[in-house]
Amino acid sequence: MTNHQEQRQNYPTLVIHSTDNSFGFGYRKNNNLESDEFFIKKFDKDLCNNLINDFNKFISKENLQKLNKISVSIGPANFNASRLIVVLARTISQQINCPLKSFSSFEIMAKRIASKNNIFTNKQSFWIYKKLKRKGFIAGKYEVGHSEQKNANLFIRETILPKVIQEFESKELFFEANYEDKEDLKELLDLSNKNFLNANVNSWQKVLPLYPLSPIN
Repeated sequence: MTNHQEQRQNYPTLVIHSTDNSFGFGYRKNNNLESDEFFIKKFDKDLCNNLINDFNKFISKENLQKLNKISVSIGPANFNASRLIVVLARTISQQINCPLKSFSSFEIMAKRIASKNNIFTNKQSFWIYKKLKRKGFIAGKYEVGHSEQKNANLFIRETILPKVIQEFESKELFFEANYEDKEDLKELLDLSNKNFLNANVNSWQKVLPLYPLSPIN
């Protein structure tokens, strides 16, 4: 690991996440779990303005300038919230020249779901889904990276990005999406610190909200 990579790994990390009915921020100094700070709030009528106001209260201008890693969840979740937090993350990344990484909401919860359901077998795959009001599901597919029995060592790969499907094959494992604000923010911080060594400051340009359906559906 180069000196530059070591410095990047040890800088503060910011994450921004949203669910179907809430949003939150997470902050970690020098990849130290004991330094974690969180903010979680349910949606209100004026999400656009309150998102910015709450963010300004959460992190100081000084800490914002020190950031060297930002990650954001891109959905599937509430469409409007996903759009707003992605815009916020892209704007911060561009203004302070800080790399931005994105993860689907299902990828963030996949390790927790695998652990809860005792899925430890190497290469074993499973789906995470949300049932649509109309026919079908939004679902992504995930694979366990190894067979060790320690939950902390699990590595989950997203093999199919969440998309609309009509039904599952009977032989496949599938679990309903389950958002947990604080746990998902913690996992997003962990993912951020594991996936940033090759990030670049222009990475914000490729980060877009993920929503397989139009907002009116």
